[in-house]
Amino acid sequence: MFDVGKLNLDNKCIMITGGTGSFGRQFLHTILKHTNVKRIVIYSRDEHKQYDLAQTLDGAESRVRMFIGDVRDRDRMAMAMRGVDIVIHAAALKHVPAAEYNPFECIHTNVIGAENVVQCAINNNVSQVLALSTDKAASPANLYGASKLASDKIMVAANNLAPKNGPRFSVVRYGNVFGSRGSVVPFFQKLVKEGATTLPITDERMTRFWISLQEGVDFVLSCLKIMRGGEIFIPKIPSMKITDLATTIGPELPHEVVGIRPGEKLHEVMITEDDSRNTWELPDRFVIEPEFNVWESVRSQLEGAVKVEPGFVYSSNSNKEWLKSEDILDILEKARD
Repeated sequence: MFDVGKLNLDNKCIMITGGTGSFGRQFLHTILKHTNVKRIVIYSRDEHKQYDLAQTLDGAESRVRMFIGDVRDRDRMAMAMRGVDIVIHAAALKHVPAAEYNPFECIHTNVIGAENVVQCAINNNVSQVLALSTDKAASPANLYGASKLASDKIMVAANNLAPKNGPRFSVVRYGNVFGSRGSVVPFFQKLVKEGATTLPITDERMTRFWISLQEGVDFVLSCLKIMRGGEIFIPKIPSMKITDLATTIGPELPHEVVGIRPGEKLHEVMITEDDSRNTWELPDRFVIEPEFNVWESVRSQLEGAVKVEPGFVYSSNSNKEWLKSEDILDILEKARD
C-alpha cells in the first residue's frame, strides 16, 4: 500500500470527475482518512449516486463538495474546477457492449469529455491532471478502447498546449478492478447467490489483468507523486484465467461457453510492441514516455528506470505473475470488507 503521507496534499483542492463511481468513492475515503486535503470536489451527473455517497460521510464531512455536472458540459466543468489544484479524471462510458451500440455517446463522453477536461484545467491553471485509462486502450479492438486511446493521446499532447508553468497531464493505465461495478466478479457472485446451475464463460482461453480497488487508488496516488507530464504509468499486476475466476467463485458449477461479446478480446495488452520503444521499467511499474518529447525527458526523474527490450509486450496471457485460487479468495474477502 502506498504511504499517502509521502504525498503532501495539505491545503490542496482535488476534483474527481466521475467521482461517484467505484474508484472515486474509494479514492475519496482514502484521502479523507490519510491527508489534510482542503477540499474535494465530486463532479458527476447522477444526483442519486451523490446522495448515496454523501450518506457514507455521516453528513458531517465539510471538506467534500458534491457538484452535479457532465464532462460533456465545458462551461459547467469550468465552474466546478475553479480553485482546483489537482484533477483526477475518472469519468468515462466504460461498458464495451454499450459503447458498441451507442458509439456517439461513447465518443462524446470519452473523447470530447477529455478535451473539455484539458481546456478547463488550462484555463483554471490547475497544477496536475491525472487521467484514468484502461488496458483496452492498447491495441484496441472495440470502440471503448479506441475512445480511451484517443483520450490518452489528448492528455499526453495537452502538455504541449499548457503554458510553461501551467498544468501537467499524465495517464494511468491498468486492468480489470475487483469490486468495481459492472465487472464479471459481482456478476458471477450474483448468479451463485441466485442459485444458478452454470456460470457463463465467453471463451475458456480468456485471460485478464486484475487489480484491487485500493491498489488502484494507491497506484494513482503514487503516480501523482512522481509525474512530470506526458507519462503513461502502468502497474505490474497479476493475470488470471477467466475459468479460474469462475471456478473459485462457483466451485461446484460447470461452465457454459456462450461466446465472445461484441468488441471483446481473448487477452488484454497494456504495452504493445510499438510502445516498447518508449517504455521504461521500474520495480513496481512501467512508464511509457511521450513519443514527441519536447520537454525534458521524464526518465531523468525516475531513479533506477531501465529501458525495456525491443519488442517487449505486456500482455495478460504472457504475464509472469498469475493469481491462484487462494489469492482470488483473499482479494474477494478484502473487497467485501
